[in-house]
Amino acid sequence: MKRPSFAIALVLVLAFGGCAAGPYATPPGWISLVNGPLGIDNWDRIGDANWRAEDGAIVADKGRGGFLVSPSTYRDFELVAEFWAATDTNSGIFMRCADRARIGAATCYEVNIWDIRPDPKYGTGGIVDHAAVPVPLTNKAGGKWNTYEITAKGSQLVVKLNGVQTVNIQDTKHAAGVIALQYGAGVRGAPGGPIKWRKVNIRPL
Repeated sequence: MKRPSFAIALVLVLAFGGCAAGPYATPPGWISLVNGPLGIDNWDRIGDANWRAEDGAIVADKGRGGFLVSPSTYRDFELVAEFWAATDTNSGIFMRCADRARIGAATCYEVNIWDIRPDPKYGTGGIVDHAAVPVPLTNKAGGKWNTYEITAKGSQLVVKLNGVQTVNIQDTKHAAGVIALQYGAGVRGAPGGPIKWRKVNIRPL
């Protein structure tokens, strides 16, 4: 009698454990902020972007623009994000935002996702108004899944796009704050292309 009960219990543990883990396992020491379609309910929303869970990711593709804002603040950290963008997508990862109600390039560090930004020196791979990238852009995000690796430790900010370092600077303007994911308007206010996030993990340092 004990063996069948144990087997049933093991199956249930594995089944429910797999569901709790979501589509991606989170490495030890890391915090999962987005895990496939999971995590959207943990973020605050600013603006009118139509954030939703769809096809194994968190997606926005309509609205004048908006942000998902993390519930917690972070100072020093490593962040890994997997995202899909179109050529005309205007998005980015905003970090160390001290005022969660005022998200923008002036109040945060914005690691940009925008292949056709009118001022291309702060396009994809750059930190807007802080760290430029070579023009014309050699590292683009449009039409594929990409990975950002971002390290913020004290005054040092390092960004890698698909394994290629695009930014390595020293800057002290923003010390700590929330993380925000953007869906923005395109060139001259036209609707931007979709942004999809399927994994965002962070590890405080």
